[in-house]
Amino acid sequence: MLDFDIQSGKILKAHMLIDGAWVDDAAGDRVEVENPANEQVIATVPLGSEDDVARALEAAHKAQSDWEMVPAVQRGRIVRRLGELILKRTDDLARIITMEQGKPFNQALGEATASAEFLFNAADNARRIEGDILTSDNSDEEIFIRRHPYGVVVGLTAWNYPSALVTRKLGPALVAGNGFVLLSHEITPLSGLFIAALAQQAGVPTGLFNVITGRGPVAGQALVQHPLTSMVTMTGSNRAGREIFRAGAEGMKVLRLELGGKAPFIVLEDADIDRAVEAAMVSRFTNCGQICTCNERMYLHRSIADEFLEKFVSKAAAMTIGDPMDNPDMGPKVSGPEVDKVASLVRASIEAGAEVLLEGGPLNHGPHSKGHWMAPTVMEVKNNDTAVVKNEVFGPVVPAIRVDGFDQALAMANDTTFGLSAYVFTANHRRIMQTPKALKFGEIYVNRANGEQVHAFHNGWGQSGLGGEDGKYGFDGYLRKQSLYLNWG
Repeated sequence: MLDFDIQSGKILKAHMLIDGAWVDDAAGDRVEVENPANEQVIATVPLGSEDDVARALEAAHKAQSDWEMVPAVQRGRIVRRLGELILKRTDDLARIITMEQGKPFNQALGEATASAEFLFNAADNARRIEGDILTSDNSDEEIFIRRHPYGVVVGLTAWNYPSALVTRKLGPALVAGNGFVLLSHEITPLSGLFIAALAQQAGVPTGLFNVITGRGPVAGQALVQHPLTSMVTMTGSNRAGREIFRAGAEGMKVLRLELGGKAPFIVLEDADIDRAVEAAMVSRFTNCGQICTCNERMYLHRSIADEFLEKFVSKAAAMTIGDPMDNPDMGPKVSGPEVDKVASLVRASIEAGAEVLLEGGPLNHGPHSKGHWMAPTVMEVKNNDTAVVKNEVFGPVVPAIRVDGFDQALAMANDTTFGLSAYVFTANHRRIMQTPKALKFGEIYVNRANGEQVHAFHNGWGQSGLGGEDGKYGFDGYLRKQSLYLNWG
C-alpha cells in the first residue's frame, strides 16, 4: 500500500499493486525516492523484477476479458469516479508531486487538477466509440468496421509530470476496454501509487490496473517484451524511445511514443513584445524548464531583439528560486545528474562562442546548499550549431538567435530532427495562415504560451515520437479496427 505520511514527508515504505494486492518484490530490493529540494529520502519502493511484471500482466489480461464486456458508458463512470476522488484529494496529491519531483506547490496543484481532467475527458468518450458500415462492391454484402480494445496496455511515464502522465494514458485505456499496467518512474513513483490507491476506491476491478515500480532496463524491458503486452504507450526521452522501439520489434508491439522536443520560439517585428516576453518566460521556466513543449530556442527579428532580450533577461534575473512548498517561481531540478547534464551543455556552448546574457547556472550555497538547484541562464548565439540549440536542454537555459525575417526564422526553426512543438508571435494574418504548412511540428502555438488542452491532439513528428495523446484522435489510438464482410447471398 501507499502508507505515506503526506503532511510530514515521513520515510515509509510503499508497495507495488499487483492483482489487487499491495506487494513487495520477492527479492526485497528497494529504490530510494529523494526529495530534490533537500536530498532527503522520503520513501522507498520495490525494485520490480521480471516475475513481478509477469504477474501484473497476467492479472491485467485476466481482468480485461471481463472488462471489455462491460458497456463503455459504465467503464466511463468508474473512470470519472476516479477523477472525482482525485479532485477531492488534490492537496494531498500535489504535496506528493512536489516532494518527489520538485515543482512549486501551486504548479503541482495544477498538475493534480489536470490529472482529473484527463480522466473526465476520457470518460466523455465512452459514447463516442464509433464504427462504419460501408457498401460493398459485391452484391448482397455490407462491410462493418468495428473498434475493439487491444487487450493489455503498458504505460511508461516520465518524471516531469508523474501524475498527469499516468491519467493521460490510464483514462483512455480503461474507457476503451483495455487492462493497464503502469511502470511508475523510479525517480517519481509515488504519484502513480497514490492514483492506484484511489482507483481501488473508485471501483476499478481487481487486477485491471496494476503498478510496477523499478527501473526501465529490467522492469520496463520485461513489460515491453512480454507476449501479453499488446500496446505500449510511453512518454520520455528519445534515447528511451529508441530502446523501446527495439525491444518491441520482435513482438510487433503497437507503440505510442511521446518523446523529446526542441521547440523554436519565433518573435517577429510586428509582435506584441510584452505578450511574447511573458509567454517566453512561462514556456521556458515553468517546472524548471522540464517540459517537452518548452521554449528551447528563440529566433528574434533583428529589429526587436534588443527590446525583447532586455525585458526577458530582466524578468529571468528576478525569478525567485527556493523551497517549492513556498510557491517560488522555480523549484529545483529533479536530480543531480540532470543539473550536471544541463551545465555541460552550457559549458560547451560558451566554449563554442555563445555570449552569456544572464549567467545563472547551478546553485549550491546558502539556502541552496542541499538540493538540485539551477538559476536561469540566457545566451545569445549566432547559428544552430551550438550545443544548447541542437540538443534538448530540459532545464532553465535558453539561447537566442537574431534573424532578418520570417523565412529565415522558419528555415532555422525546421533545422532539427525534433518535431513536437513550435511558437510564432506575429500580428500578420498572412504569416499566421502560412505557419501550419511551413513549420514541421505536430503542435504549434500562435501568440500564446504552451499548455495543450485535453480535447485537442498532442503529437510529435520526426524524432519527437509516434502516435499521440488526447482528444478523439488520442482516444482512438487505444482501439484497434476490425473489418467484417457480411454476405447474406
